[in-house]
Amino acid sequence: MTTLRNFLITAALLANACLPGAAQAADTTAPAQLQHWSSQAGSPGNGARGQAFFNAKHGGEWSCASCHGTPPVQDGKHASTGKKIAPLAPAFNPRSFTDSAKVEKWFRRNCKDVLSRECSAAEKADVLAYLVSLKP
Repeated sequence: MTTLRNFLITAALLANACLPGAAQAADTTAPAQLQHWSSQAGSPGNGARGQAFFNAKHGGEWSCASCHGTPPVQDGKHASTGKKIAPLAPAFNPRSFTDSAKVEKWFRRNCKDVLSRECSAAEKADVLAYLVSLKP
């Protein structure tokens, strides 16, 4: 019985840790991500290019703005599922760009949705430069 009880307690703790909104330690910041991608690109991100990129459809149905809004400072909504998306601009969402694994995952997934390919380091740096420039 004790083993089952310990198993259930452990399972509950793990489930709570995996819930959306569960407390997680931040391992990065938006400015650190901007520096990383600028370094990878070999030049600093350009906010004006990032804004144009964010709002463009790139030949498909969606742009970044299709789900995140223009500007991305309020809750967005996934274009096909309707799922709520927290504000993308870091000044409006303190959790934005604070988890390196999520940054990698969502850049990869969203770039493939919008561009049908992964974004280049320069494109990521430009978009981050735009997002970091947005202030309340």
